[in-house]
Amino acid sequence: MAIAAATVIVPLGILFFISGLFVNLIQAVCFVLIRPLSKKTYRKINRVVAELLWLQLVWLVDWWAGVKINVFADNESFSLMGKEHALLLPNHRSDIDWLVGWVLAQRSGCLGSSIAVMKKSSKFLPVIGWSMWFSEYLFLERSWAKDENTIKAGLQRLRDYPQPFWLALFVEGTRFTQAKLVAAQEYATSQGLPIPRNVLIPRTKGFVSAVSHMRSFVPAIYDITVAIPKSSPSPTMLRLFKGQSSVSLMCVFSKDFTFKFCIIVKFRPSLKV
Repeated sequence: MAIAAATVIVPLGILFFISGLFVNLIQAVCFVLIRPLSKKTYRKINRVVAELLWLQLVWLVDWWAGVKINVFADNESFSLMGKEHALLLPNHRSDIDWLVGWVLAQRSGCLGSSIAVMKKSSKFLPVIGWSMWFSEYLFLERSWAKDENTIKAGLQRLRDYPQPFWLALFVEGTRFTQAKLVAAQEYATSQGLPIPRNVLIPRTKGFVSAVSHMRSFVPAIYDITVAIPKSSPSPTMLRLFKGQSSVSLMCVFSKDFTFKFCIIVKFRPSLKV
């Protein structure tokens, strides 16, 4: 169903923007009138309202472009997805990794309560950034001196979250490119670490902080690796709008917070928390 992108981007963009402003208005009203009286009620309403907006993007991936997502996970982890609080550690392979994650969240029944750690500028994006702010996303300035307290306060606010939530932390800190992979390999060589081939060296401060502040109320970590088969074209936003399909492989490895475990992505086995 490949078609000219412009014939899709314009009408879908207008629809998303107008409906998004309506969603933002509902979120703002609920934030002002309901949240001061009952944060729990506000979160339940916002979960439903935000999901109405996110579902438009899930539809774009799932139905319009027909992107096929294959998930590999053990039976226990798969059965608990969407039924427990979880910290997600995905890699950042392409510009639509977050949409692939949203499709999985929608299938698991927790799309409206999916949260992520984002760069601060994201919250100023019209519609989508504003909705993320109302949904309690964590926005960082990429300066640990400023972000340490932001992370701590943001994570503590989630302690009384009424529904199962997913918090996504992109520990690589940036999107994968060949140039960044070369830099990561050079760093690994200089530090005596195993050489990464498909992921970047993770940034550990945010992860360690998340574990230390969430251990008491988040039972699981999902170590997620998204990969694109060499036989399949890499999914991009432009391909999605053109209705061009692709395939993504998502491997999910669950780790229990009650155990002392090795940190993220397979090439840093020495650091423990």
